[in-house]
Order: sequence, then C-alpha cells, then structure tokens
Amino acid sequence: MNYRKKLCLIFFAFFYLTSFSQQVPDVKLKIVHLVDNFYVYITQQPIGGNPFPANGMYVVTRDGVVVMDTPWDSTQFQPFLDSIEARHHKKVILFLATHFHADRTGGFDYYRSKGIKTYATKRTDELCKKKNEHRPEYIILRDTTFSIGGITFRTFFPGEGHTTDNIVVWFDQEKILYGGCLIKSTEAEDIGFTGDANMKAYPKTIINLKNTFRQPVYIIPGHQGWADKNSLNHTLELIKKYQVSHPV
Repeated sequence: MNYRKKLCLIFFAFFYLTSFSQQVPDVKLKIVHLVDNFYVYITQQPIGGNPFPANGMYVVTRDGVVVMDTPWDSTQFQPFLDSIEARHHKKVILFLATHFHADRTGGFDYYRSKGIKTYATKRTDELCKKKNEHRPEYIILRDTTFSIGGITFRTFFPGEGHTTDNIVVWFDQEKILYGGCLIKSTEAEDIGFTGDANMKAYPKTIINLKNTFRQPVYIIPGHQGWADKNSLNHTLELIKKYQVSHPV
C-alpha cells in the first residue's frame, strides 16, 4: 500500500470516528416531555462496562416541582435542579423514593441539605438504615394521597416484588402509573437484579397492579423505554422465565 493510500485511509478513519462521537454524545442527564406538565428524566451508571439508564419522573405544579426518585448519577444532583429551574422557572420542593436502592434514594442527603423535602415509606426508611443508604426526612406510614399545587397523586404498595418495599405512584386524572423498578420495560430481556427480591410474591404483586390501575395511558418503568404499554404483561413473562430457570 502506497503512502498516499495509507494517508487517505487514516484521514477517513479519523473523520468517521469524529463524526460518530458527535452524533452519539455521552448524555449524563436527559429530560423528555411526557404529557402536560409531566416529564421523564434519565441518568445512568455503567453496568457491565456500558451505560445503563435509570428513569425518574417529575411534575410541575403551581407550588413547585415534585420528583419521583433521585438521579442515579451523583454528578447530576445539582445539574438536575439547575435544568428544572432553567426550563420551568420553578424549584424542586419534594422528592419521593419508590424503594431503598441507590438509584432511587441516592440524592436524599444532598437534596435535604438544599431544603427540599424527601419522602419514603416506613419500610423503605428501615431498609435504608439497614443497608446504609440515604434516608428520607419524612416517612409515609401507609398508602397516601398527596395534593400539591393542583396535582393529586397516590402512593400504593401492591406487594413485594423487585424489593420488599417497592411502591408505585398513580396519577388518576392523567392515568399515569409510575412503577419504578418493580415494572420492567418491554426492552428488558430479563428480570434484572434479584438480590433483594421476593420472586415468589412478584407475580401476584404485578397482577394486583393490573387489577388496581386499569387502562393506564402511560406506564413508566425504572429503567429503559416506556413507549410500549405492555410492560406489566412483559414483567410477568420475565418473572415466569426466571422461575423456570430458578425452580424453588
């Protein structure tokens, strides 16, 4: 191969890699409009050497912004607040965690230091204490309905599954079910981490969800995409797949 041809190949490779890196940036925080005043936000952590997304959700109310679960990436704790204030000209006033894992509660201490209220269930707080995770300031003792700035939502414990404390959040007027990690995206190929799960109770818990909140318009899982509303049935399929390969 002559010198000129080698030079052309090197230039082409450099151009291709540079163009590709520009097209696929490493986005640490992404905010996606869902409907009306509802938004899904995505942060990530490396899993198996590749970035893996975690979903949270927030709603803009008259009184401020209410957030379901904290960012997974600690470098995005402040940029998340800054992005919301820049976009909506409102401050975050409340964080609510759906279970005790760090991708849900990791920012509690930081946000509490900023004067933001942090909430979780009594069972979640107990597990946070036991597992040395960040703890909430305020405790939810039972399924509770919140009314904040014209928005009403309900916390609901459907049973044990991904963890023994996992709850969901239901927005009845908008028919939005925020499921956290209890619900698997239809993009998921397996049930994921089961180290804190109750796999025996999991199917009944998902069936309870299906029977309690019928015909949701949106179902937001804890990870990956939410465009396909078949995520509850898909979660059941993944549980059955796991149970076949892990017989009791």
